[in-house]
Amino acid sequence: MTEKEKMLSGQTYYARDPELIDLHKDCRKSLKELNSITSDNVNRRFSILDNLLEKIDDGVWIESPFYCDYGTNISIGKNTFINFNCVFIDNNKIEIGSNVLIGPGVHFYTPSHPLKHNERIKPNGEYVTTALPIKVGDNVWIGGNSSICQGVTIGSNSTIGAGSLVFNDIPNDVLAYGNPCKVIKKL
Repeated sequence: MTEKEKMLSGQTYYARDPELIDLHKDCRKSLKELNSITSDNVNRRFSILDNLLEKIDDGVWIESPFYCDYGTNISIGKNTFINFNCVFIDNNKIEIGSNVLIGPGVHFYTPSHPLKHNERIKPNGEYVTTALPIKVGDNVWIGGNSSICQGVTIGSNSTIGAGSLVFNDIPNDVLAYGNPCKVIKKL
């Protein structure tokens, strides 16, 4: 099994693997071009995103600057808007539904490391990494400066308040916010 396959299956993997480094470098080149293009060059922006991301549906708009690790693990549904300064650390799949609004400065983190230093760092100096997918349903609004952590699913039709730290799954049709993010009421 390759390190990429381990990464995408949620197993411990070596993040500095040459294949992963090459994918990361290719992504950085695409992001450099994307983030330097003005918003009126819609066709070129979409072309870059179409080549970079696993899937991007019609009507998606991503403001620059936008950052991700690989791009190839990100899927975005139709009519979704992603505001500026968003970060998608896509060491595993990040699936965004249709008609989603993502505020400025929202971060998605699929990777994690063991909490104890002696479990996080191997004797040879390599660090231990795992990554779990993130899924956001349809018609979700995520307020600015929120962080979505590994393995989280946000249900359809829900709203996440600005500045939230989302560690646990959020069901459909709710308002949730806070640090840690919790359900406030049914919508």
